[in-house]
Amino acid sequence: MRSSTLFRRINRHPVQAHISRQLAAPELRVSVPHSIVEYGAYIDGGKADAVGIPESLRLVREHNALSDGPRAFLWVGLHEPEAPEVEWLAGVFGLHPLAVEDAVKAHQRPKVERYGDSLFMVLKTIAYLDHDELTATSEIIATGEIMVFLGADFVVTVRHGEHCPLTEVRERLEDRPELMNRGAAGVLHAIADHVVDRYLQVADLMQMELEEVEATVFADVSSRDINRIYQLKREMLELKRAVTPLQSPLAALPQRRVIPSEMREYFRDVGDHLSRVCEQVESSNELCSSILQAALARSNALANEDMRKISSWVAILAVPTMIAGIYGMNFDFMPETKQVWGYPAVLAIMITTCVLLHRGFRRNGWL
Repeated sequence: MRSSTLFRRINRHPVQAHISRQLAAPELRVSVPHSIVEYGAYIDGGKADAVGIPESLRLVREHNALSDGPRAFLWVGLHEPEAPEVEWLAGVFGLHPLAVEDAVKAHQRPKVERYGDSLFMVLKTIAYLDHDELTATSEIIATGEIMVFLGADFVVTVRHGEHCPLTEVRERLEDRPELMNRGAAGVLHAIADHVVDRYLQVADLMQMELEEVEATVFADVSSRDINRIYQLKREMLELKRAVTPLQSPLAALPQRRVIPSEMREYFRDVGDHLSRVCEQVESSNELCSSILQAALARSNALANEDMRKISSWVAILAVPTMIAGIYGMNFDFMPETKQVWGYPAVLAIMITTCVLLHRGFRRNGWL
């Protein structure tokens, strides 16, 4: 046995050279593929030395045929592969063409499909993007996909997107041989558990964003704040679309024949965690809707308050304007125009009326 680092250093170039020779056929001429992140044959909980994916698969199957212990398996990891690469692997592992097409095109709904004695599972991945300040154009949630081809003695993972790498999962499993002894289904469980744990982390961070925005709604709200809340609402919907559709496929996974009976309780545990995440996402989404409605109501209330103030001052200024307009008419026979006290009396009436109106509006909360 060799360490994971040593295996990666020795076999990186032979892997690419071997696949390059396989892809050199006229109908599959492509450059040396870079989508294979890593692969390894795992026997008795450790990584075995092997050169080339077909040779590793043959080694695994020979071991399983002669041993009654834990099943050995081959794990191949790819990142955003091209069609010829996946088609070549489909020939090696006997993958179904429809599943291969989905793995290449990506942008699939979370699902679990059975093809013969193998499963094809699609997991949506999410990542929380750091930002100094939430604006109307901020991107908070980034999504990707992990496709898993699961057979009795192999696991092929196809990852789309830059986030949620599986290196951490692979290293954790390699450090604990008892986890590797669970076989290919154990790898699928570790991947699903890793993805769902990321869901929970992102859901908690989004909850903190909501609490921060909620505090500003009842302090002072502006159109910019409403744009921020609407942006947060859109990101919550993106999170919901990634998390919620996985519930049904994951709940049905323990009943699949490919999953060993001893692994079914582990998948049910992941399903329980996913249910918790879905409940949190749903409640956060409803809270975001309530915050948006509250912000709009608050904005309308502030606008109405401003309109009341404007209307109050218009009413106050209308009185002297009206009186001045009446006495500005050039008629000869108008009352009080020839009186000495006429001018002071009219000013006193204007001032008194304006003061009374101002006090009345203040008493009613308009000013």
